[in-house]
Amino acid sequence: MALHSMRKARECWNFIRALHQGSDAAPVPQKDAVKRIFSGIQPTGIPHLGNYLGAIESWVRLQDEHDSVLYSIVDLHSITVPQDPTILRQSILDMTAALLACGINPEKSILFQQSQVSEHTQLSWMLTCMVRLPRLQHLHQWKAKTAKEKQSGTMGLLTYPVLQAADILLYKSTHVPVGEDQVQHMELVQDLAQSFNKKYGEFFPVPKCILTSMKKVKSLRDPSAKMSKSDPDKLATVRITDSPEEIVQKFRKAMTDFTSEVTYEPASRGGVSNLVAIHAAVAGLPVEEVVRRSAGMDTARYKLVVADAVIEKFAPIKSEIEKLKMNKDHLEKVLQVGSAKAKELAYPVCQEVKHLQLRTLPGEFFNRRIHEDSRAISSTRTLRCGFPPGTKAGSPPWSASEHRRHAGVEEASTLPRDREKAQSHEGCV
Repeated sequence: MALHSMRKARECWNFIRALHQGSDAAPVPQKDAVKRIFSGIQPTGIPHLGNYLGAIESWVRLQDEHDSVLYSIVDLHSITVPQDPTILRQSILDMTAALLACGINPEKSILFQQSQVSEHTQLSWMLTCMVRLPRLQHLHQWKAKTAKEKQSGTMGLLTYPVLQAADILLYKSTHVPVGEDQVQHMELVQDLAQSFNKKYGEFFPVPKCILTSMKKVKSLRDPSAKMSKSDPDKLATVRITDSPEEIVQKFRKAMTDFTSEVTYEPASRGGVSNLVAIHAAVAGLPVEEVVRRSAGMDTARYKLVVADAVIEKFAPIKSEIEKLKMNKDHLEKVLQVGSAKAKELAYPVCQEVKHLQLRTLPGEFFNRRIHEDSRAISSTRTLRCGFPPGTKAGSPPWSASEHRRHAGVEEASTLPRDREKAQSHEGCV
């Protein structure tokens, strides 16, 4: 509310100034707040068609349109379910290669590994302390995943949305590209930002959603479910590195219906409509144009048309991924450099949150004290070995009380309160 009032006051002042300068004076342009965009993707290895059309494609466009963009491979989110560390590590590198091949440019955006920036977990804990348990238990994804797995779920899975909020707020992000299934989590992020601002003063921007134009890509074998790498039916999901033969086979087996005409009716013809949506997305055409061009074509033939469009779209990306995967050092370097850049942005924000929430010393003062203390420790290193400066070899080491006296610390037993405690605990082990 305070920030809104300040903006209104600034607009009024600019208007008055323009009037004062005369009727011929040009109006003062009002610039929007600088946008910082953040989004993340789990390291599931090579992305599938749904990942690309639902997220990665829009990421490439956003990095070209805005100056401050961060994309994170959110490996901490992935361990909310059991993972093999070796496979997970390779999946992180595979995802990095795929993002680069799809057009993510580390010179235009910051691409980093979530776990390499420790401030994510620190802020997540501080935000977790602001969320009540029922709020997390009523989120759709928590209920869906626990019902599907027929178990209570882990605390990591329960607090997944809070870590997601920390990912976004840590960089004071103003906009987040999300799919429809993440809107409820974004509402939690917005509520946390507003609650924090209400309690500690205006600090976090309340981030807004950027809904992707492409709706959820459905499974080729079950149009009622979204495409997923974890689908047990291998024909249900198209990976962007699948061979042309694999892609053709999967689209041939795609579920449609008994009507041969190609139409776009998601409510009544989910299977065919899914194919039309995929075709329109990879070809860069409106759905209406795809339907018009497919007039008179039966669904069997149309499946091959869609397969050809997908093959043509991903052929150069597939080739680039294969090249990048051969250079592991380069992929690791990209993540290291990106994580260092992300940490430069995250550290001061996290320190300020600590100062506001915990009343800790400012980060700059804390760092200066650490530097001074490290120099002091270095100059009196012999103290740590039990010998005072200048003590000759063979001399007896200092006692604990002598160490305290040398450091200027009063003996605990000389404090009246501690003497009383010592007397009251006599005989205790």
